[in-house]
Amino acid sequence: MIELLNGVQKYMVKTLVILILLFDGTLLQERYDLNRPMDVYECLLFADDHREAIATYKEYPEDPMKQGWYLNDGRGTWQGVICE
Repeated sequence: MIELLNGVQKYMVKTLVILILLFDGTLLQERYDLNRPMDVYECLLFADDHREAIATYKEYPEDPMKQGWYLNDGRGTWQGVICE
């Protein structure tokens, strides 16, 4: 959906899709319906806050390939988001 705000087109989204890589190699797409339509920027800000709430960033100086956002529930790692 496209909305005009002060003459500027804003793409409105209704769903947040979180990409999670499980430790067994499975890639999950967890879908969350947003409470209200929001523009993509708002969705990405919401996703950033949500990531901070459900995951912890870990650094491994001895093996940088292991660095990333690890889910607090121990299932795997946060790989990214899609706002639809």
